[in-house]
Amino acid sequence: MPRKKQSQGECFYCKATMAKSGVSKHLPVCSQRRDVIAKAERGTTASETLYHLRVQDAYDSNYWLDLEARGSARLQDLDDYLRAIWLECCGHLSQFSIVKWGDEIAMKRRIQEVFAPGVMLTHIYDFGTSSETLIKLAAIREGKPTTSRPMALMARNLLPETKCMECDEQATRLCQECISEDDASGMLCDQHAETHPHDDYGEPFPIVNSPRLGMCGYDGPAEPPY
Repeated sequence: MPRKKQSQGECFYCKATMAKSGVSKHLPVCSQRRDVIAKAERGTTASETLYHLRVQDAYDSNYWLDLEARGSARLQDLDDYLRAIWLECCGHLSQFSIVKWGDEIAMKRRIQEVFAPGVMLTHIYDFGTSSETLIKLAAIREGKPTTSRPMALMARNLLPETKCMECDEQATRLCQECISEDDASGMLCDQHAETHPHDDYGEPFPIVNSPRLGMCGYDGPAEPPY
C-alpha cells in the first residue's frame, strides 16, 4: 500500500517548504528566526517562558499551526487567535478542555499554568456545527517575545490540494449548496465555477486555508495581524 503523502507546510520566517514532521527540527536552526530572536533580545521587553504549541484540526491532520505563545498569555488569547486565523464565523461559543479528563478549563487560565509535557487540550468552537482543535506542547524556551502580541505564528500548513468534482483540475472555489443539499464535495475549478448552476446559497466562494471551510457561515480568516 502506498504511503500517504505527508502534509506540507511553510516556515513563517524563511518561507521554506517542508514536511509537517520536519517543522520542529527546522525552527530552532532557522537562521531568519534566529535573527528575529536576537533582535528581540536586544529590546526592553521582559524575558519569560515561551511555549511552542502545535495546533491541529482533530479530524483532518492536514490543517495545522505552529505557534509561540507567551507563558503569561491566557487561554482567551489563544481562543481569540484561533478564531481570527481559522474559525470565526458567527460569534459562536467555544471552550478548552483537557483531552485526558475532559474537564473544561477557564479562559482566564494562563498558558504557563496549563501546558506541560504530555498534556493535550481540545478546543471546540461552535457547539452546533463544531470545529474541534487539538493543541499540545512541542517545546519551551526562555527569552523575550518576538512580537508584542500574545501569539506568534511560526509555521502552518500549505493549502491542501483538492480536485474539482467535475474534472481533475485544482479546485479554487467551493459551492455551499452542493455540500448542504447534494452531499457532494462542492469543489470546483475556475472554469466549472463560472458555469455552476447553483446560486441558492450564493455563488461558489474562494477556498481558504482553514479546517472550517464549508461549515456554517465561515468565509475566511480575519485580516492579519492577529
